[in-house]
Amino acid sequence: MKRSKRTKKSNSWKIKQHRDQFFKKSKTLGYRSRASFKLIELNEKFKFLKKNSLLLDLGSSPGGWAQVAAKIIKNGKILSIDTKKMKPIKSVEFFNCDIFERSTKQKIESFFNSKLDVIISDMAADTTGNKSLDSIRTNQLCSEVLNFSSKILKPKGVFVSKLFMGDDFLEVKYLAKSLFKNVNFFKPVSSRNESKETYLHCKILKTL
Repeated sequence: MKRSKRTKKSNSWKIKQHRDQFFKKSKTLGYRSRASFKLIELNEKFKFLKKNSLLLDLGSSPGGWAQVAAKIIKNGKILSIDTKKMKPIKSVEFFNCDIFERSTKQKIESFFNSKLDVIISDMAADTTGNKSLDSIRTNQLCSEVLNFSSKILKPKGVFVSKLFMGDDFLEVKYLAKSLFKNVNFFKPVSSRNESKETYLHCKILKTL
């Protein structure tokens, strides 16, 4: 009986994962995903996680970024949000909802009762099989969260987000530069070589 293309692809992905040094390292260290190392690298470069930070973590499931943040933030608050479920993490509050719903934004304001220090987003659109389309949809998410973040961050707040190199990359870049004084891009070593993903780091809101 012939295996379906989907089964072959799935097996190929599993083999790649097992060969991946960061995947293996995440299992050894107890991280829920290899994405943990991306945030570790980003923080080592830009140093935005502080022990008293008020941090919002978007697209949080399965919790790799929240685990890293919780190891550093001791006297602040961490709120993770995702439409997918996430197992509990000590010192991390989790809302299983859609960030773009009005009720969610109200919940965020109520939880923190203050402007935020840091917003991190590892959100990506559900894949369609069309890499170009997936890239555009993920970058649209980044743009929407950029606009939202500019309204709830402190003046010296930090925004970090995944995005993809593609046709609309410059649009996201120009939007970021219109909202923040400092805008940088960084591709962590733990990001797969074949991936077009990079990360956006923005700091200090522009005032009107």
